Amino acid sequence: MNEEKHNKKINSDILKWIVIGLAGFAVVVLIFGVGMFVGGTKARFSYRWAENYHKNFGGPRDGFLGDWQKMPLPFPDDFIEGHGVFGEIIKINNSDIVVKGREDVEKIIIIAEDTAIKIGRKTVKKDELKVGNRIVIIGSPNEQGQIEAKLIRIFDGEDVKALPRPPFP
Repeated sequence: MNEEKHNKKINSDILKWIVIGLAGFAVVVLIFGVGMFVGGTKARFSYRWAENYHKNFGGPRDGFLGDWQKMPLPFPDDFIEGHGVFGEIIKINNSDIVVKGREDVEKIIIIAEDTAIKIGRKTVKKDELKVGNRIVIIGSPNEQGQIEAKLIRIFDGEDVKALPRPPFP
């Protein structure tokens, strides 16, 4: 009787470790899946942005990358940020603006009715955007390689002077 009780305890300990192992494996698979999703989204945006570069900016007829299959594999620094940009407004249209960002990359920013535009803590209208303004945009990429703005923050001259200089050339 005592030996039977001992065997049940061993079996429940083994079962407990199997359940813990399976739960740990499920967590690792979930984290890996999230990483694959984020990386795939970032790569897809960068690819589509390059595919539509000539449509958005009048670039080369064959597209930005030409025959990309003959190129070496890209490095992580070759991908473009899809969800935001910091830079200077160089053109204003009816529903979008063009911003020159890091390494002089120009991005088209779509402004919707619900886009929040702020100077400091004050909310302002789209009319406050001027060519030459330094701005930060947070939004989401669309299929054409543009950014649909959720928030635009305009920096006045004093705000920009107080910011640390970026590490890129």
